[in-house]
Amino acid sequence: MPPTSASHVPGLLDSGFPLRLDVPFTFAQAVARGVTPHRLRRLEGAGLVRRLLKGVYVVAQAPDGILLRARALSLVVPHTGVVVDETAWWFWTSLLPSGSHEGVPPLQVFHRHRHARLRNELCVSGSRTFRPSDIARVEGVNVSTPLRTGLDLGRLLHRDRAIGALDSLLRHGSFTRQELLTGVERFRGMRGVRQLRDLAPVADPRAESPGESTLRLRWLDLPSLPVPEPQVSIRAGGVEVYRIDLGVTGLRYGCEYDGVAFHLDAAADARRREDLRVRFGWDVEGVGRRQVFGPSRDVEQVLSAGIRRARARAGAPTTYPE
Repeated sequence: MPPTSASHVPGLLDSGFPLRLDVPFTFAQAVARGVTPHRLRRLEGAGLVRRLLKGVYVVAQAPDGILLRARALSLVVPHTGVVVDETAWWFWTSLLPSGSHEGVPPLQVFHRHRHARLRNELCVSGSRTFRPSDIARVEGVNVSTPLRTGLDLGRLLHRDRAIGALDSLLRHGSFTRQELLTGVERFRGMRGVRQLRDLAPVADPRAESPGESTLRLRWLDLPSLPVPEPQVSIRAGGVEVYRIDLGVTGLRYGCEYDGVAFHLDAAADARRREDLRVRFGWDVEGVGRRQVFGPSRDVEQVLSAGIRRARARAGAPTTYPE
Protein backbone atom coordinates (compact mmCIF):
# COMPACT_ATOMS: atom_id res chain seq x y z
CA MET A 1 0.00 0.00 0.00
CA PRO A 2 1.46 3.41 -0.94
CA PRO A 3 2.02 5.98 1.79
CA THR A 4 -1.07 7.99 2.67
CA SER A 5 -0.79 11.51 1.34
CA ALA A 6 -1.17 14.41 3.73
CA SER A 7 -1.44 18.13 3.33
CA HIS A 8 2.08 19.46 3.08
CA VAL A 9 3.38 21.16 6.19
CA PRO A 10 6.79 22.78 5.72
CA GLY A 11 9.43 21.15 7.88
CA LEU A 12 7.55 17.86 8.38
CA LEU A 13 7.66 14.54 6.55
CA ASP A 14 5.32 14.36 3.55
CA SER A 15 4.05 11.72 1.12
CA GLY A 16 7.59 11.13 -0.11
CA PHE A 17 8.29 9.26 3.12
CA PRO A 18 8.11 5.51 2.33
CA LEU A 19 5.73 4.69 5.20
CA ARG A 20 2.18 5.79 5.88
CA LEU A 21 1.83 9.09 7.70
CA ASP A 22 -1.34 8.20 9.60
CA VAL A 23 -0.41 4.94 11.35
CA PRO A 24 2.47 3.76 13.54
CA PHE A 25 5.17 1.47 12.21
CA THR A 26 7.79 -0.81 13.71
CA PHE A 27 11.55 -0.64 13.39
CA ALA A 28 11.42 -3.76 11.18
CA GLN A 29 8.75 -2.23 8.92
CA ALA A 30 10.84 0.92 8.51
CA VAL A 31 13.93 -1.06 7.52
CA ALA A 32 11.87 -3.17 5.10
CA ARG A 33 10.73 0.03 3.33
CA GLY A 34 14.29 1.29 2.96
CA VAL A 35 14.60 3.49 6.07
CA THR A 36 17.98 2.53 7.50
CA PRO A 37 18.51 2.40 11.28
CA HIS A 38 20.86 5.39 10.95
CA ARG A 39 18.24 7.44 9.09
CA LEU A 40 15.54 6.47 11.58
CA ARG A 41 17.73 7.67 14.45
CA ARG A 42 18.36 10.93 12.61
CA LEU A 43 14.63 11.45 11.97
CA GLU A 44 13.89 10.82 15.63
CA GLY A 45 16.68 13.14 16.73
CA ALA A 46 15.33 15.89 14.46
CA GLY A 47 11.81 15.51 15.87
CA LEU A 48 10.35 14.32 12.56
CA VAL A 49 9.52 10.91 13.98
CA ARG A 50 8.64 10.04 17.56
CA ARG A 51 8.66 6.78 19.44
CA LEU A 52 5.37 5.64 20.91
CA LEU A 53 6.65 2.35 22.36
CA LYS A 54 9.90 0.48 22.35
CA GLY A 55 10.42 -0.38 18.69
CA VAL A 56 7.27 1.47 17.50
CA TYR A 57 7.33 4.88 15.77
CA VAL A 58 5.03 7.41 14.15
CA VAL A 59 5.62 10.61 12.19
CA ALA A 60 5.61 13.77 14.28
CA GLN A 61 2.40 15.27 12.90
CA ALA A 62 0.22 12.21 13.59
CA PRO A 63 -2.29 13.36 16.25
CA ASP A 64 -2.14 11.51 19.54
CA GLY A 65 -5.19 9.69 20.82
CA ILE A 66 -6.51 6.33 21.95
CA LEU A 67 -6.86 5.11 18.38
CA LEU A 68 -3.22 5.86 17.57
CA ARG A 69 -2.03 4.26 20.81
CA ALA A 70 -4.15 1.16 20.13
CA ARG A 71 -2.68 0.81 16.65
CA ALA A 72 0.82 1.12 18.11
CA LEU A 73 0.10 -1.59 20.68
CA SER A 74 -1.42 -3.87 18.04
CA LEU A 75 2.00 -4.06 16.38
CA VAL A 76 3.67 -5.65 19.41
CA VAL A 77 0.91 -7.18 21.59
CA PRO A 78 -0.40 -10.66 20.66
CA HIS A 79 -4.15 -11.17 20.55
CA THR A 80 -4.00 -13.42 23.65
CA GLY A 81 -2.35 -10.75 25.80
CA VAL A 82 -3.87 -8.00 27.93
CA VAL A 83 -2.21 -4.59 28.25
CA VAL A 84 -2.08 -3.75 31.95
CA ASP A 85 -0.72 -1.46 34.65
CA GLU A 86 1.35 1.54 33.58
CA THR A 87 0.98 0.78 29.87
CA ALA A 88 -2.80 0.74 30.28
CA TRP A 89 -2.55 3.97 32.30
CA TRP A 90 -0.68 5.58 29.39
CA PHE A 91 -3.18 4.13 26.92
CA TRP A 92 -6.21 5.67 28.65
CA THR A 93 -4.71 9.00 29.77
CA SER A 94 -1.57 9.59 27.64
CA LEU A 95 0.34 10.16 30.89
CA LEU A 96 3.79 8.63 31.16
CA PRO A 97 4.95 7.01 34.39
CA SER A 98 7.64 8.92 36.24
CA GLY A 99 11.09 8.00 34.95
CA SER A 100 9.89 6.47 31.67
CA HIS A 101 12.97 5.98 29.53
CA GLU A 102 13.22 8.70 26.87
CA GLY A 103 9.51 9.43 27.06
CA VAL A 104 8.46 5.89 26.11
CA PRO A 105 6.07 3.97 28.38
CA PRO A 106 6.98 0.52 29.69
CA LEU A 107 5.25 -2.31 27.84
CA GLN A 108 3.42 -4.44 30.38
CA VAL A 109 1.35 -7.25 28.90
CA PHE A 110 -0.12 -10.13 30.88
CA HIS A 111 -1.74 -13.36 29.81
CA ARG A 112 -5.30 -14.02 30.90
CA HIS A 113 -4.56 -17.48 32.28
CA ARG A 114 -2.33 -18.81 35.01
CA HIS A 115 0.94 -20.56 34.13
CA ALA A 116 1.19 -18.69 30.83
CA ARG A 117 3.70 -16.03 30.02
CA LEU A 118 4.42 -13.98 26.92
CA ARG A 119 7.91 -14.43 25.54
CA ASN A 120 8.79 -11.04 24.15
CA GLU A 121 11.92 -9.04 24.86
CA LEU A 122 9.95 -5.81 24.48
CA CYS A 123 7.68 -6.33 27.46
CA VAL A 124 7.31 -7.23 31.11
CA SER A 125 4.92 -10.15 31.25
CA GLY A 126 3.22 -12.66 33.52
CA SER A 127 -0.24 -14.04 34.20
CA ARG A 128 -3.25 -12.47 35.90
CA THR A 129 -6.89 -13.36 36.44
CA PHE A 130 -9.47 -11.10 34.80
CA ARG A 131 -13.22 -10.90 34.73
CA PRO A 132 -14.76 -10.25 31.30
CA SER A 133 -15.74 -6.77 32.51
CA ASP A 134 -12.09 -6.02 33.31
CA ILE A 135 -11.04 -5.98 29.66
CA ALA A 136 -11.79 -3.55 26.84
CA ARG A 137 -10.94 -4.43 23.25
CA VAL A 138 -9.79 -1.52 21.08
CA GLU A 139 -8.53 -2.00 17.52
CA GLY A 140 -8.04 -5.68 18.25
CA VAL A 141 -6.00 -5.02 21.42
CA ASN A 142 -7.10 -6.19 24.87
CA VAL A 143 -6.56 -3.49 27.50
CA SER A 144 -7.52 -3.54 31.17
CA THR A 145 -10.36 -1.06 31.64
CA PRO A 146 -9.70 2.27 33.37
CA LEU A 147 -11.39 0.94 36.54
CA ARG A 148 -9.40 -2.31 36.62
CA THR A 149 -6.22 -0.39 35.78
CA GLY A 150 -6.86 1.96 38.70
CA LEU A 151 -7.55 -0.92 41.09
CA ASP A 152 -4.29 -2.59 40.06
CA LEU A 153 -2.11 0.51 40.15
CA GLY A 154 -3.62 1.66 43.42
CA ARG A 155 -2.31 -1.59 44.92
CA LEU A 156 0.93 -2.16 43.08
CA LEU A 157 2.59 1.22 42.55
CA HIS A 158 4.38 3.22 45.23
CA ARG A 159 1.69 5.34 46.90
CA ASP A 160 3.20 8.60 45.55
CA ARG A 161 2.61 7.37 41.99
CA ALA A 162 -0.52 5.39 42.78
CA ILE A 163 -2.51 8.47 43.80
CA GLY A 164 -1.65 10.16 40.51
CA ALA A 165 -2.79 7.10 38.59
CA LEU A 166 -6.07 6.91 40.50
CA ASP A 167 -6.78 10.63 40.07
CA SER A 168 -6.10 10.64 36.33
CA LEU A 169 -8.04 7.45 35.64
CA LEU A 170 -10.98 8.77 37.67
CA ARG A 171 -10.70 11.97 35.63
CA HIS A 172 -11.05 9.84 32.48
CA GLY A 173 -14.74 9.66 33.40
CA SER A 174 -15.56 6.02 32.64
CA PHE A 175 -16.12 5.07 36.28
CA THR A 176 -17.21 6.82 39.47
CA ARG A 177 -15.54 7.11 42.85
CA GLN A 178 -18.23 4.83 44.26
CA GLU A 179 -17.41 2.17 41.68
CA LEU A 180 -13.76 2.51 42.66
CA LEU A 181 -14.59 2.11 46.35
CA THR A 182 -16.85 -0.87 45.64
CA GLY A 183 -14.13 -2.56 43.62
CA VAL A 184 -11.55 -2.44 46.39
CA GLU A 185 -12.83 -5.42 48.37
CA ARG A 186 -12.57 -7.87 45.49
CA PHE A 187 -8.82 -7.73 46.15
CA ARG A 188 -9.11 -8.51 49.86
CA GLY A 189 -6.05 -10.43 51.03
CA MET A 190 -4.04 -9.56 47.93
CA ARG A 191 -0.81 -7.59 47.79
CA GLY A 192 -1.25 -3.85 48.28
CA VAL A 193 -4.94 -3.85 49.16
CA ARG A 194 -4.35 -1.91 52.38
CA GLN A 195 -2.79 0.91 50.38
CA LEU A 196 -5.69 0.79 47.91
CA ARG A 197 -8.15 1.08 50.80
CA ASP A 198 -6.36 4.20 52.02
CA LEU A 199 -6.02 5.89 48.62
CA ALA A 200 -9.35 5.13 46.93
CA PRO A 201 -11.43 7.37 49.26
CA VAL A 202 -9.18 10.39 48.63
CA ALA A 203 -8.81 9.96 44.86
CA ASP A 204 -10.05 13.09 43.08
CA PRO A 205 -10.62 13.69 39.35
CA ARG A 206 -9.98 17.42 39.70
CA ALA A 207 -6.20 16.92 39.95
CA GLU A 208 -4.54 18.01 36.71
CA SER A 209 -1.15 16.30 37.03
CA PRO A 210 0.44 13.41 38.95
CA GLY A 211 2.72 15.88 40.73
CA GLU A 212 -0.30 17.83 41.94
CA SER A 213 -1.84 14.57 43.15
CA THR A 214 1.23 13.75 45.23
CA LEU A 215 1.29 17.27 46.64
CA ARG A 216 -2.32 16.79 47.77
CA LEU A 217 -1.37 13.46 49.35
CA ARG A 218 1.45 15.15 51.30
CA TRP A 219 -1.07 17.73 52.53
CA LEU A 220 -3.60 15.08 53.55
CA ASP A 221 -0.86 13.25 55.45
CA LEU A 222 -0.75 16.25 57.84
CA PRO A 223 -3.91 15.80 59.93
CA SER A 224 -3.38 19.08 61.82
CA LEU A 225 -3.92 21.06 58.60
CA PRO A 226 -7.32 21.83 57.05
CA VAL A 227 -8.21 19.61 54.10
CA PRO A 228 -7.32 21.31 50.79
CA GLU A 229 -9.71 21.81 47.89
CA PRO A 230 -8.35 21.00 44.42
CA GLN A 231 -8.60 23.60 41.64
CA VAL A 232 -9.90 26.52 43.68
CA SER A 233 -11.60 29.05 41.42
CA ILE A 234 -10.67 32.70 42.01
CA ARG A 235 -13.36 34.95 40.60
CA ALA A 236 -13.96 38.67 40.17
CA GLY A 237 -17.34 39.99 39.09
CA GLY A 238 -18.56 36.44 38.60
CA VAL A 239 -15.77 35.63 36.12
CA GLU A 240 -13.00 33.15 36.87
CA VAL A 241 -9.64 34.90 36.85
CA TYR A 242 -7.37 32.17 38.21
CA ARG A 243 -7.45 28.60 39.46
CA ILE A 244 -5.18 27.43 42.26
CA ASP A 245 -4.00 23.80 42.35
CA LEU A 246 -4.80 23.32 46.05
CA GLY A 247 -6.16 25.78 48.56
CA VAL A 248 -8.20 26.56 51.66
CA THR A 249 -10.66 29.29 50.73
CA GLY A 250 -11.41 30.38 54.30
CA LEU A 251 -7.72 31.05 54.93
CA ARG A 252 -6.86 32.26 51.41
CA TYR A 253 -3.85 30.00 51.34
CA GLY A 254 -2.82 27.83 48.43
CA CYS A 255 0.03 25.69 47.20
CA GLU A 256 0.84 24.58 43.66
CA TYR A 257 3.10 21.97 42.09
CA ASP A 258 5.63 23.61 39.79
CA GLY A 259 6.49 21.06 37.14
CA VAL A 260 8.35 21.44 33.87
CA ALA A 261 5.91 24.02 32.52
CA PHE A 262 6.69 26.32 35.45
CA HIS A 263 10.38 26.33 34.63
CA LEU A 264 9.58 27.35 31.07
CA ASP A 265 7.84 30.53 32.24
CA ALA A 266 8.68 31.06 35.90
CA ALA A 267 8.44 34.85 35.55
CA ALA A 268 4.82 34.68 34.37
CA ASP A 269 3.89 32.42 37.26
CA ALA A 270 5.56 34.77 39.72
CA ARG A 271 3.50 37.67 38.31
CA ARG A 272 0.34 35.60 38.62
CA ARG A 273 1.01 34.79 42.28
CA GLU A 274 1.81 38.40 43.04
CA ASP A 275 -1.50 39.43 41.49
CA LEU A 276 -3.26 36.81 43.60
CA ARG A 277 -1.64 38.34 46.69
CA VAL A 278 -2.27 42.00 45.87
CA ARG A 279 -5.73 41.85 44.29
CA PHE A 280 -7.26 38.84 46.00
CA GLY A 281 -5.38 38.45 49.27
CA TRP A 282 -4.25 34.91 48.54
CA ASP A 283 -0.92 33.59 49.76
CA VAL A 284 0.00 31.06 47.06
CA GLU A 285 3.38 29.40 46.94
CA GLY A 286 4.89 26.92 44.55
CA VAL A 287 6.86 23.78 45.33
CA GLY A 288 9.09 21.90 42.92
CA ARG A 289 9.82 18.23 42.43
CA ARG A 290 12.69 18.10 44.93
CA GLN A 291 10.48 19.61 47.61
CA VAL A 292 7.72 17.03 47.07
CA PHE A 293 9.70 13.88 46.24
CA GLY A 294 12.87 12.30 47.54
CA PRO A 295 14.91 12.33 50.74
CA SER A 296 15.45 16.11 50.82
CA ARG A 297 11.76 17.02 50.49
CA ASP A 298 10.47 19.76 52.76
CA VAL A 299 6.92 20.24 51.49
CA GLU A 300 5.47 19.29 54.87
CA GLN A 301 7.34 22.20 56.49
CA VAL A 302 6.29 24.54 53.67
CA LEU A 303 2.61 23.64 54.09
CA SER A 304 2.66 23.83 57.88
CA ALA A 305 4.37 27.24 57.84
CA GLY A 306 1.95 28.51 55.20
CA ILE A 307 -1.12 27.50 57.18
CA ARG A 308 0.35 29.14 60.30
CA ARG A 309 0.80 32.39 58.36
CA ALA A 310 -2.73 32.18 57.02
CA ARG A 311 -4.20 31.56 60.47
CA ALA A 312 -2.26 34.50 61.90
CA ARG A 313 -3.80 36.92 59.43
CA ALA A 314 -7.28 35.38 59.44
CA GLY A 315 -8.71 38.28 61.42
CA ALA A 316 -7.41 40.99 59.09
CA PRO A 317 -10.10 43.03 57.27
CA THR A 318 -10.96 41.80 53.79
CA THR A 319 -11.21 44.34 50.95
CA TYR A 320 -10.70 41.93 48.05
CA PRO A 321 -13.18 41.09 45.27
CA GLU A 322 -15.44 38.12 45.87
